Amino acid sequence: MSLRSLNLANELKRDAVVGFGAAPATARVTMVLPDGSVPVRRKYLKTTARLDRLVADAGDLLALGQGIMDTDVDVDVEQVGRPLADTHRIYVADDGAIAYRVTLQQVIHLPDGSEKERRDATKAPSNVAIEDSPIRWSGRLFAKDEALRKFVFTKAYQVRHNSGLTYDFLYAMAKKLHEADALMFVGSGPKGVGPLVLATGGEPYRGFLEGRIDADRYALVLHLTNLELKALVVNTEESA
Repeated sequence: MSLRSLNLANELKRDAVVGFGAAPATARVTMVLPDGSVPVRRKYLKTTARLDRLVADAGDLLALGQGIMDTDVDVDVEQVGRPLADTHRIYVADDGAIAYRVTLQQVIHLPDGSEKERRDATKAPSNVAIEDSPIRWSGRLFAKDEALRKFVFTKAYQVRHNSGLTYDFLYAMAKKLHEADALMFVGSGPKGVGPLVLATGGEPYRGFLEGRIDADRYALVLHLTNLELKALVVNTEESA
């Protein structure tokens, strides 16, 4: 497993460059075919047409169905069902044409799901491996059950040592968090409360460190979230 670099500081503000990557997952169940062979996943092209454009051109879904029956149109036998190998994501305009200039926007929603603000998404540079600006402990501990009720964690990465010295460094972190049975809020900036951006142009996240130990083994996991759960305020006057 290839590891990316992470400059991480401990509670004493001593930092070291370590590695991080997706935590290895071991499948508990292996799916096999009736003859015992392991299935191989394949991707095939389903269609070359966009349903929304076809419905818009026809007027509605019923008209589209009637039009297909009247014209007896066939599928594109040269393309539909074709095996796919390497694929790339592209953006298309409303008319289905490829969009070559795309402006990404960030949409911020209120707790009730309504849109609060829409703004251009900024392409912030990665800040997790800056030599003179490590990811720091904020000093704010969250009980695990409290963190699970307050945040939605969308990503998790295992922080790994790359030498004997960084093993001791990370093991001490994991041991402290294991004994506290809590998550440490970590982040960028001098106070460790700034957002973490793993890749240039990536989503900013809040980071939480979790530590576990078992004898001389340890697991230090960086949990990331960009969504905080808040109680929905109900207007009692309107509901009465």
